[in-house]
Order: sequence, then structure tokens, then C-alpha cells
Amino acid sequence: MARQPRPFLGLLAGVAAGLVASAAMAAFQAQAQKLLPDQEDDDPATVKAADAASQAAIGDPVPEPYREPAGQMVHYVAGAVIGGIYGVLTEYRPEARSGFGSAYGIATAALLDEAAVPAAGLAPAPDETPLAVHAYGAASHLVYGWVLEGVRALIAGRR
Repeated sequence: MARQPRPFLGLLAGVAAGLVASAAMAAFQAQAQKLLPDQEDDDPATVKAADAASQAAIGDPVPEPYREPAGQMVHYVAGAVIGGIYGVLTEYRPEARSGFGSAYGIATAALLDEAAVPAAGLAPAPDETPLAVHAYGAASHLVYGWVLEGVRALIAGRR
């Protein structure tokens, strides 16, 4: 008997798992950043994205005391959206869980860190980025993928 997709449950499980996975990714990044060479640009892409949204909405960048929380909000909203997509995707294509979320984590690293973020002008082009930064991004997204799948499987009851 074929299993029936449950898209709404998948979405809810994915969003919740995406939030937890985003927290795990942030904790990993806080420690892993200590191993990276000093970056000349202090603003992470999430803060730059928050500034761009603020510029579009009100014509001004995010005020200084709110820059870091605004960047964190972008990180968690993106993590929840990407998690929601994953949750629905796994309901229809269980093979999307490959490598306990590893394949999805690496795909998000490639699509976001290596393509979309540089294309949006929020980070340097991949060929202008040190190898250590690429490894840091891939490792961060692997952590995201693993935690995303673990929490999604617990909530949705499907492994």
C-alpha cells in the first residue's frame, strides 16, 4: 500500500524543524567562525538582506541597535521557509531525505551561499571567496540538513 502524502503536516513539521535547525546552525556558526580568517566586511548577508528589505519598505537601512536582531530574523525566517519546503517535499519524494538531510543541506548551500546570495550582491562572488569560507558554509548547511531531518522525522512520524 502506497503511503499517502500529508502536505499540511509536512509543511508544519518542516517549518518547526527549520526553526530548530536554524538555531543549531547558528550555534555551529558561532563556534566555527572562530576558525575562519578575519573578514573585511563585518555585516553578514542576513544583515545586508534585512537592510535591503528595510530600504525597500521605508527608504532607510535598519537602525544600528536593531541590525543584529534583524539579521537573525532573516536567518530564522529563511530557515523556516526552507524547512517548510523540505517538509512538503519529503511527503511527496521521500528520497529528498537522502543522507539524513545531507543532500538537502548541501543543495541549500549551493543554491543560497554559492548562487543566490552573491547574485543579490549580499556576498562576494564564489571565485572571490576563500576556500575556508566555502567549507564553513557547506558544513553549516550540513548541520542544518541533519537537524532539519531529525526534527522533521520526529514531528511527522516518518523516517
